[in-house]
Amino acid sequence: MDRAAIKGILPHREPMLLLDEVELAEGSVHGRYTVRGDEFFLQGHFPGNPVLPGVMLCEMMAQSACLLVEGTGEKFTPFFTGIKNAKFKNVVRPGDIIDLVTELVARKGNFYFVKSQALVDGRLCASGELSFAIVEGE
Repeated sequence: MDRAAIKGILPHREPMLLLDEVELAEGSVHGRYTVRGDEFFLQGHFPGNPVLPGVMLCEMMAQSACLLVEGTGEKFTPFFTGIKNAKFKNVVRPGDIIDLVTELVARKGNFYFVKSQALVDGRLCASGELSFAIVEGE
């Protein structure tokens, strides 16, 4: 699924849409994002030594997780409700291609619980257990 198809599901738009492509499978999603270097969150983090902020890795993992609700046929807004056991292992820099691997662990009503990882060239950069709620409607 390319960026245009992602926009057909997620309500996120530039500059906060942080997925370039995704592949969906039963109960899991594999997303990808290429760090260009001109993103707003790199402008001051850190001058002369740009490093992707960990919170943006969490947002990327969360956006990929929200694609697991594809097929509801409804407009929805995903609200991030929690992060557990977030870990940051390696830095991510401009030019890196981030692979986001997310697995659905549980669903309770409109709440989703996932495990997610962000990797660059097979190196674990971030991981965590995320939860979010789906609010249907515009």
